[in-house]
Amino acid sequence: MSLEFLIATGIGWVSACGIYLLLRGRSFSVVLGLTLLGYAVNVFIFAMGRLWLDAAPIVGAGARMADPLPQALVLTAIVIGFATTGFLIELALRARHETGTDQVDGHEEGPR
Repeated sequence: MSLEFLIATGIGWVSACGIYLLLRGRSFSVVLGLTLLGYAVNVFIFAMGRLWLDAAPIVGAGARMADPLPQALVLTAIVIGFATTGFLIELALRARHETGTDQVDGHEEGPR
């Protein structure tokens, strides 16, 4: 098995788990699902930049150079993801206070 297959399978599983949690009815599951999707996207972006061994991080220091763009994008995405997670937690707490339930759609689970 190749490393690319393992990385793609891992990203696929984390994405599938994130989507499953997003489709759940509770607000904590939605926050956790969005966080997992953020992790999957970050690993995907980082993997698209390729991992260079013995490559210089500065232009002109060697024949090969590591691509800094995916690293910068992932670093920015981590900061934005942290802020979004904080906002979602606050939004979920406010919705819990207003509606008295943590259901995303406002309907209680159980027999009708």
